[in-house]
Amino acid sequence: MLALTELGPRKEDIEAAKAQLRSDQSLLALAKRRLDEVEIKAPADGVVLSRIVEPGTIVSPTNPIYTVALTDKVWVRSYIPETELGRIHPGTIVRVTNDTDAAHAYEGWVGFISPTAEFTPKTVETPELRTQLVYRLRIFIRDPDDALRQGMPVTVRVPLARP
Repeated sequence: MLALTELGPRKEDIEAAKAQLRSDQSLLALAKRRLDEVEIKAPADGVVLSRIVEPGTIVSPTNPIYTVALTDKVWVRSYIPETELGRIHPGTIVRVTNDTDAAHAYEGWVGFISPTAEFTPKTVETPELRTQLVYRLRIFIRDPDDALRQGMPVTVRVPLARP
């Protein structure tokens, strides 16, 4: 409570009130930040693939809680053999089909080429590629009809320019 003199509140009382206001504003900002941290938000639109922790578990802000597949950019991991690496570059346009509707081709483009070779993963089934080094590609796909799904096998056709 402010003490009044004949001329109004004392200077000390005004300063004390201002300090109390700043303190209350800081407490309010802290409460709002804590409230924001209570709600779990994904960095982008996606589909939940798995829940890593059970409801009620205490976690820190750095602990993963869900595995989310982002849906804002559809892409596929593919591989190219070392012998063809010089014939492809980021931005190369490709055609992508799937087993559901092999007649319908999606347009895509090479978005990433790994700078290091790796051994052929087990998902590449051609006998010729099983013993060679390959480079991983990320192919982005335009999916206007939203028909492609997470984990769906696709065929990527890359037009390799001949030297």
